[in-house]
Amino acid sequence: MPVLLALVLVSIAQPGPVLGVQDGQFTLDGRLAFLLGCSYYGALGVNDEAALEADLNDLERIGFNWIRVWATWNAFGNDTSVLTADGAPNARCLDRLTRLCEMAGKRGMVVEVTVSRGEDDCFPHDVKSHLAVVEQLARTVKPFRNVYFDLGNERNVRDGRYVPMGEVAKLAAAVKAIDPERVCTASNAGGDLEPEKATRYMTEGRVDFIAPHRHRDPETPAGTEAYTRSLRRALEEAGRVVPVHFQEPFRRGYQDWAPSAEDFMRDLEGARDGGAAGWCFHNGATRSANDGRPRRSFDMRRGEGRLFAQLDAEELRFFRLLEQQNSKSDHAVVDANTTFLERALGTPLVSSEGILTPCQGTSGTVKLATGWQGSG
Repeated sequence: MPVLLALVLVSIAQPGPVLGVQDGQFTLDGRLAFLLGCSYYGALGVNDEAALEADLNDLERIGFNWIRVWATWNAFGNDTSVLTADGAPNARCLDRLTRLCEMAGKRGMVVEVTVSRGEDDCFPHDVKSHLAVVEQLARTVKPFRNVYFDLGNERNVRDGRYVPMGEVAKLAAAVKAIDPERVCTASNAGGDLEPEKATRYMTEGRVDFIAPHRHRDPETPAGTEAYTRSLRRALEEAGRVVPVHFQEPFRRGYQDWAPSAEDFMRDLEGARDGGAAGWCFHNGATRSANDGRPRRSFDMRRGEGRLFAQLDAEELRFFRLLEQQNSKSDHAVVDANTTFLERALGTPLVSSEGILTPCQGTSGTVKLATGWQGSG
């Protein structure tokens, strides 16, 4: 009985795989693993667990093993930050975060929890409020070993997001004082991170890996492999062999260039071939549409639909390519015969999910929310 009880306690303490870092790559339960991820930013604003379950099932089926979720998020009037404006814990969002970590863990998936500094009340705006957020997160998700933190989204950008490197180190130290094994990073934006500057994230920021956000233009996919190799070479020469993780590449709906399914695939393959540790299928709101629709992961409340209901035809075609590449023989099925991606566009999902149709925006501009921070 004592042995059985110990096993039960271990299973409660560590739901899902254990994320680690080894030789410039990630590990899951001690085995080297490439993290193939998907932006899932506004997940804490979703109150329909069936929709979350459906998305996670479809992502797992295609081969994804990682999602990126924001802990400080306010898009389209939906504030889902884990702390309120006065610094009090937001119990509703913290509960949703732990539930999401549990749901992902059962599928062998990793959850990235991102924090962004900003000027609006929903964001930490200085080191004191920033520390309060990351300390709350460290305590909340401590039982979940399938979680890592981006302590400062695009922390080098000189606006409300800016976090000096010395403060990044303070944030990392605060997290590790609560949870010494928690894996942390802080992402970099504004074009390609110069290889010679990449090591500063470890030597000064004291994080565990680098997460560069690259430029977004038609030439980007062709240069990903060479760029990845240059980063890895610089890190190795400096004696800092850590993962290079592409957590926020280009996406559709961001600018005039609309990347194709082949562009996504070429960028992913370049990352893998260059030695990156992970890559993300990024998605978000349509900046040229007055209402931002389709908003994709930026707003997945019931009225908008789950993520798969908001993706356009080209994004779904990329998923089909991925599914074909992975060619899993043990796919779960949505009904008796077909996977999600084999169903025709327009086929109803479940009642809470809406209809799967290609989404198109209208001309104009979009303001996601008062105080919204980030390039998206």
